[in-house]
Amino acid sequence: MAAFRQVPVAPHRKERHFRLKDDLSVNLSNEELRERYRFGREGINFISNLVSDDITRKTKRNHALTVPQMVMVTLRFLATGSFLQVVGDTIGLHKGTVSRIVSDVLTSLCNKRDQFIKWPRNVDETRGDFYRLSGFPNVHGAKDGTHVRIQAPSEDEASFVNRKGVHSVNVQAVCDAKGKFTNINANWPGSSHDSHIFRTSQIRMIPSKACKIIMACAILHNICILLNEPDIEDDGLVIDNDGDLGDRFFGNQDGRGVRDHISSTFFNR
Repeated sequence: MAAFRQVPVAPHRKERHFRLKDDLSVNLSNEELRERYRFGREGINFISNLVSDDITRKTKRNHALTVPQMVMVTLRFLATGSFLQVVGDTIGLHKGTVSRIVSDVLTSLCNKRDQFIKWPRNVDETRGDFYRLSGFPNVHGAKDGTHVRIQAPSEDEASFVNRKGVHSVNVQAVCDAKGKFTNINANWPGSSHDSHIFRTSQIRMIPSKACKIIMACAILHNICILLNEPDIEDDGLVIDNDGDLGDRFFGNQDGRGVRDHISSTFFNR
């Protein structure tokens, strides 16, 4: 009887199937891109060049995402405010992949915050811009604060409960007359006192990730202004931000006169 020799056979490797990512293409019109990502083609390419050195994958795989695709995944996540799982299902990527992409792009953007969020060098020009805008003298910046809701953290949870009884990060920001952020601080837990209005936007992240998202959004906002990107609502309409600022004040530049003008112009309508 003939002897049989057992030859080891390599295990069959299941063929990987990749879903097409037609949605991640800059070949759409600028209007379509802005509806999905809040940036047109020029803006997406600008951000891609900005973060390219930090997020380029060191891999020879044929199916690695390009830098513009990773930027578009992140912009889609930020523009929709949706869950990572939902964004992944929409685009055709695993939740873990979306999470890594978003984290890498946000980190790269935040590391470049000093390039885009900085105090104006020409203070006289800034004061002039505010005065031409509203007739209000000697203004260096407009400051406001807000609470951004977050997921309850596992550490130091009580510090993040604000006076509304909700977990939040207390954010303070300063902008110039063009609406560009010149300073932003998103490091305070919600229990820190804030007398301004409580807004109900929510980030489903732990505090450290939520602060990174807030900073990245501020940087992207300034890039929008830098590139003259139109402000787009969720329904795709362009927003007209030129509201009625009232009559300018040309009276005596004393505290009482300016205060009375503000009261009668903006609060007695």
